Amino acid sequence: MPAIHVHMLTGRTPEQKKAFIKAIAEVTVDILAVPEDAVRIILTEVAPEHWGIGSRDMAEIRAGMKQVGP
Repeated sequence: MPAIHVHMLTGRTPEQKKAFIKAIAEVTVDILAVPEDAVRIILTEVAPEHWGIGSRDMAEIRAGMKQVGP
């Protein structure tokens, strides 16, 4: 039974997450030749301020990205 645990930042819609789970399940079934009901997919959403890259959290990084432009 494959178990796939995905960590992602919060902010995606329920429809996006549902489509993502479906796509991951389909690929897993195709590549690993397992029945679909054997595939487990766990999405863990993390707040941007709890996800760090280097010394900055993603809330800071995203804020800086919004400021970049013409």
